[in-house]
Amino acid sequence: MQALILAGGKGTRLRPLTVYTPKPIVPICNRPFLLYQIDTLRRAGIKDITLSLSYQPHKIEQLLGDGSDYGVNLKYTVEPQPMGTAGAYKYAEDLIRERTVVFNGDILTDLDLKTVIREHNARGATATIVLTPVDNPTAYGLVETEEDGRVRRFLEKPKADEITVNTINAGTYILEPKVLDFIPAGENHSFEYGLFPTLLERKEKFFAHIPQRTYWIDIGTPERYLQAHLDLLGGRVGRIHLKERRGNFDSATAAEIDELSMIGDDCFIKPGAEVINSCIGPGCYIEEKARVENSVLWPHTRVGSNAQVIGAITGRGCHIGRSAHIGPGAVLGDKTSITDYSQTGGEGE
Repeated sequence: MQALILAGGKGTRLRPLTVYTPKPIVPICNRPFLLYQIDTLRRAGIKDITLSLSYQPHKIEQLLGDGSDYGVNLKYTVEPQPMGTAGAYKYAEDLIRERTVVFNGDILTDLDLKTVIREHNARGATATIVLTPVDNPTAYGLVETEEDGRVRRFLEKPKADEITVNTINAGTYILEPKVLDFIPAGENHSFEYGLFPTLLERKEKFFAHIPQRTYWIDIGTPERYLQAHLDLLGGRVGRIHLKERRGNFDSATAAEIDELSMIGDDCFIKPGAEVINSCIGPGCYIEEKARVENSVLWPHTRVGSNAQVIGAITGRGCHIGRSAHIGPGAVLGDKTSITDYSQTGGEGE
């Protein structure tokens, strides 16, 4: 088996974090996001992985290389123009002429992929789509299934009185090679509106898999990107365990760092500073009596004395002035400089 990760999105909803960093490699707990998807595939025994890229592809290739550092074999394909999800799959067909696991490139999950593959094979399926239950079905396209697991129909963002199920497309598919023949070459084509309706019309063996107790989140907005960090730090993602929360860094004995927080290498945390339930990237500098709580700091950010960063995200190389307050919901792009005593993103204390 092989895998294709659709990692060509511009990450517009995650701006300003993705202006200089492609969404597939934004750091999640100080690791490039794609490595979590690669881990999921490797756990299922899949090592031949193709990345379908579009936005700043050289940065992704430069970081991940041929995959040998991560125990996999990586290949790359770059769309000449946006091809849509199924179009990108079709564009990569020269590399994937066998059964393929397809991942959307913005989903963090601890999915047991081995079980999905086993079920796909047992059913003799042409295609399998993984579904996930959600609390608010009106915000998504829903997928109805028959009792035997076959996909019945897709409901795009239904009204409240149209809701019959709470299961949505989780962005993971297992596709047999023949599926490629149902996708027009060289055109923008989507799974949701193009390929999947075709499979239903042709009465192909199109099944759904609804995993039990599986973590799933789309990291495509700052709110969910931050939530993914808090869930990982809090141990709420079953099959993903943070191996090392403490890098090699310099911390004053009078500084307070709680056990949930993750601190990267080469950080300096000064006396009286507090780091609570946060992820601090490598090379950050937390000055005297500063407080960082429920936040994510990308590498080489400096937080001035008595400053507070609460429920916020900072990009690379930011400078937070002394006694500034960066509050809930604030998202700072790379190299942002916040002057002393500034208030942003929430109420000052």
